[in-house]
Amino acid sequence: MEELKILLAEEEELVLTSLTNTEAIGMGHELIGRAMKENLSIAVEIKRNGQRLYYAALDGTAPDQEEWIRRKSNVVLRHGYSSLYMRRYNESKHRSYHTMYAVSPADYADAGGAFPIRIEGVGVVGTITVSGLSQEADHRLATEALRLLKRQQLEQ
Repeated sequence: MEELKILLAEEEELVLTSLTNTEAIGMGHELIGRAMKENLSIAVEIKRNGQRLYYAALDGTAPDQEEWIRRKSNVVLRHGYSSLYMRRYNESKHRSYHTMYAVSPADYADAGGAFPIRIEGVGVVGTITVSGLSQEADHRLATEALRLLKRQQLEQ
């Protein structure tokens, strides 16, 4: 499936040199600022090594967004791939994520919007997760935020 190749290439592309607390907060602010300009109702979380470095929820979101974020992030942390990739991968195999991996829907959501934060030479250290829009739009916002931070790191 071509989409799976595209999603994997995106994960290979979006490897950072670092993720400081300041970088995470800046990335979150950029993402929320954009969402405010575009009048998007989203919640955003950035975590590194289990520590929440950034969280914000805009008007129009619900407390449920935190649960979606937790469940989508769990998928990334378990497999090391974006939650959208895991969704599409299991769809391509015509199987249920929850049945295949024997996990509870209360703890895992294979819906797009959570993306692994990979550090060069280290691997996955955390997640950036967006919730509130379609799974594809959530995924796109997360990857665009990472792409911007990566560009900033390359310019330094």
